[in-house]
Amino acid sequence: MAKIFCVANQKGGVGKTTTAVNLAAGLARIGQRVLLIDLDPQGNATMGSGVDKRQLALSVYAVLIGAATVREAATLSEACGYHVLGANRELAGAEIELVPMERREKRLKEALAEVALDYDFVLIDCPPSLSLLTLNGLCAAHGVVVPMQCEYFALEGVTDLLHTIGQVRIHLNKDLEIIGLLRVMFDPRTTLQQQVSAQLQAHFGDKVFDTVIPRNVRLAEAPSYGLPGVVFDPAAKGSQAFVAFAREMVERVGGKLPARPRPPRKSAAKKTVKTTPSA
Repeated sequence: MAKIFCVANQKGGVGKTTTAVNLAAGLARIGQRVLLIDLDPQGNATMGSGVDKRQLALSVYAVLIGAATVREAATLSEACGYHVLGANRELAGAEIELVPMERREKRLKEALAEVALDYDFVLIDCPPSLSLLTLNGLCAAHGVVVPMQCEYFALEGVTDLLHTIGQVRIHLNKDLEIIGLLRVMFDPRTTLQQQVSAQLQAHFGDKVFDTVIPRNVRLAEAPSYGLPGVVFDPAAKGSQAFVAFAREMVERVGGKLPARPRPPRKSAAKKTVKTTPSA
């Protein structure tokens, strides 16, 4: 059975999409079968996985309104090694269309039931706002992965998210839990970040992942080439950290690592630079 996780934080700009695409690529790298679902109308996770959102024949929008199944709408990203249920501008209108529908918060959950045996992990990249799209993600998920920067305002965002998760657990999904907090864009040279990191560990204990994702230029460059950092430059420190995080994730949720994980691809950076104009 697939383990379904939302990558969510109600604060914007904390690296949700970067975390979602690189965790998906990291899990695929170590031999897991992965489906990445983009629930953000901006479609950044779609584009960042090497899938052109402008050329999607079917998207997550079609799945939510019942016009297609997940199997019909999911696209294989050959460069990344995982399937993508992509999003584009159509998704912005989905919330209005979902309002009169029955079980509107559970449309995604019911659609995913058909592919529960097809994947080891399903990752859902949620928008930062609390909307019907986010609720669909939270209702479908077994748990939430919370990426956050070690800064003061990020702590407030986590507090808001905890409240939201509590409400969803009470009213819509009693099995929903926080899988862990992931410290991203971390700079150990900054005293404030060290202090906030220590506060997180003291308050949340083992809910804080051991892996820390460093601030890394190659991770920041990768989206402009339409690839996760793990694929764009596997040797970069940030990419290696996400592969380590993928392993920690599998261990934390009781998954199994295959005896022969997929060998790392050569860096895609040089190949892509030759064919892509500089930004």
